[in-house]
Amino acid sequence: MTTSSIVEKLHLGLIVSCQALADEPLHGADIMARMARAAEEGGAVGIRANGAADVRAIKQTVSLPVIGIVKRDYSDSAVYITPTLREIDELLEAGADMIAFDATRQTRPGGCTLEQITTYLNRSVRASMADISILEEAVYAESLGVSCVSTTLAGYTPYSLQQEGPNLELLRMATERLSIPVIAEGRIHEPSQVEAALGLGAYAVVVGSAITRPQLITQRFAAVTRKVRMSSNGNDRPN
Repeated sequence: MTTSSIVEKLHLGLIVSCQALADEPLHGADIMARMARAAEEGGAVGIRANGAADVRAIKQTVSLPVIGIVKRDYSDSAVYITPTLREIDELLEAGADMIAFDATRQTRPGGCTLEQITTYLNRSVRASMADISILEEAVYAESLGVSCVSTTLAGYTPYSLQQEGPNLELLRMATERLSIPVIAEGRIHEPSQVEAALGLGAYAVVVGSAITRPQLITQRFAAVTRKVRMSSNGNDRPN
């Protein structure tokens, strides 16, 4: 598939983020591949996956475009989503159809720069998704020639707006300002939020934890039962 055809396949669709870190119950490439298959059967148009092993397993399981990232911590930087050229090489070798990366202006590990990342991806002729946290980062990423931007990091940098739900205002501003596709991602938990994002001009929407992380889904429901239980226990006490 060409870069443009990969992006077109995502238009007005749901991208499901199938990720489980090493300390999570569903960690494992085979499990994530099954999760991706379930997402495909449910109507997803793309999969976002973490790590070369997961990308490779998912590519063998589904027919959808796979957006690859590598989450890796470095001691000299807060950037951890595909932070250097090393991670890009891993994803290229694994066959990711699109590569997403932190496109904030924070210092990257080992002196690597955002400009080096985008130049390398452009030369590889691979679709690229720039994860941003504020409008200025989105505008700059577009100037570097990325295929699309995503609001993934809104609220996850110290200088971006911190809030419980998705940053729909950032999404609105980005869709009005940019000429490339803007993907909505981050803190999207309800179908109504997906509809709102698309209504504001989102090219596509990424949902992860609300679909693929059962421990977090369980926490949301369990919190309600705890609240009712505590209220009930309080009412049972003598005045």
